[in-house]
Amino acid sequence: MKTLLTSAFVLAHGPSGHGLLRDGAVLVEDRRVAWVGPREEAPVAEAHRILGLGQSLLMPGLIDLDALADIDHLILDSWCDDEHSARLRWSEEYLRSARHDVLTAEERSTMRRYALAQLALHGITSFMPIAAEVNTAWAETHDDLLDLARTASKLGLRGFVGPSYRSGVHATTADGGHVIAFDDEEGRRGFEEAVRFLDTVEELADPLLTGVLMPCRIETVREELLAETARIAAERGVLVRVHALQGLSERSEVLREHGTTPLELLERTGLLNDRLLIAHGVYLDIHDAVHGEDRGDLATLAEAGASIIHCPLTNTRYADHLVRLGRYLDAGVQICLGTDSFPPDLIRGIDAGIHVAQEQYGEPANHFTADYINAATLGGARALHRPDLGRLESGATADLVAFALDDFRAGPVEDPIRSLLLSGTGRDCRFSMVDGRIVTQDGLIPGVDLEQLRRDGQAVFDKLRGAYTERDHLAGSVDELFPPVFPVH
Repeated sequence: MKTLLTSAFVLAHGPSGHGLLRDGAVLVEDRRVAWVGPREEAPVAEAHRILGLGQSLLMPGLIDLDALADIDHLILDSWCDDEHSARLRWSEEYLRSARHDVLTAEERSTMRRYALAQLALHGITSFMPIAAEVNTAWAETHDDLLDLARTASKLGLRGFVGPSYRSGVHATTADGGHVIAFDDEEGRRGFEEAVRFLDTVEELADPLLTGVLMPCRIETVREELLAETARIAAERGVLVRVHALQGLSERSEVLREHGTTPLELLERTGLLNDRLLIAHGVYLDIHDAVHGEDRGDLATLAEAGASIIHCPLTNTRYADHLVRLGRYLDAGVQICLGTDSFPPDLIRGIDAGIHVAQEQYGEPANHFTADYINAATLGGARALHRPDLGRLESGATADLVAFALDDFRAGPVEDPIRSLLLSGTGRDCRFSMVDGRIVTQDGLIPGVDLEQLRRDGQAVFDKLRGAYTERDHLAGSVDELFPPVFPVH
């Protein structure tokens, strides 16, 4: 099957990187891009079907490497002060005597289907999920991720997946203090399930699915388990993603437990190499809250070839910014992007990152727009060791997305990328294709009843929200935990 896609604008790839074609076309043959060029030169006679995308920007599919896998992430906590944050963690009492899965297996499956549909509708074509652990008995299981993998494949998304595992959990003491409570048996069991999942993905032999190892937040995983993760990853040549360098409390916990910094711990355990993806990577020596000067962390990351998953929208919402993206890029650190929260909107994320950069540098010229687009496409592909992704050129895998530019409210189109970032969002996804298969069309997912899924998702969200009260160390009501913006009369 050969499909010819035409669009007002095409972000094509050439010897010097991405370049813009006005009134362009892309010919897809089975799973590959067969031709890219001006519409007037398109091999129309070869096409079995022609799909006109109108006033759109057709570009490589977006790669989200810290992607939404639940419904409530950030919605319930981005506004919190320290007191409320303590109340949203597990209490020690709940941890010892009452922890359980809040959702049934069917509800968890609904939650994942809802989350993955959101990814598709926001123009994400490849994803690496974030763990949905707050509402589990401990951590994700082999069967949880098998369900997620099957759902992703059915929707047509490309997933780099594995269950997250941890040795400890952040908990709140009776007096409102904070501890990391460890259960090494649970940690070991989770790791074994993750390794078993690698075997399962190999058996599935699905071109859309790749198994990865996902230790959770670095301060919640024992050092010996991190080292074992590095050993298995090296033996099997698989990627590893870990949340690290994302907070001062993490840095303090690692220093107290291991006598070293998080980056040094990654190096010591053998994880720091070109198969490692580090979610966030904010608190390096250059950060003002650490040393405020370059003492070699960026060079260490660049030399190892590790990738930083930058999550600009989430950073903005938590007021926890990565310090000067340009310093990372100038040092040769590989940057890719993640959403890490709801909504999974990389367009809004890129826009947020651009404006933070302008503020940090104090001038509009330092916006890094092209660098952000590269990170969402080529950077993700490099982190995944998939040079066939993240680009539209002959021979590349046919993962692509088109964002509409014809909404009257978006205003006139200047440069299509600037116009999309200024006036649009991921919701402007008009069309997407993964591995040559149509995933979204006209803002819908063929075969998915989005209205029913919206209702089902709201029911799951309401159950998750209500469950926080049983974990609260002060046993507060839902309204106390989540006070409205204005009084409700």
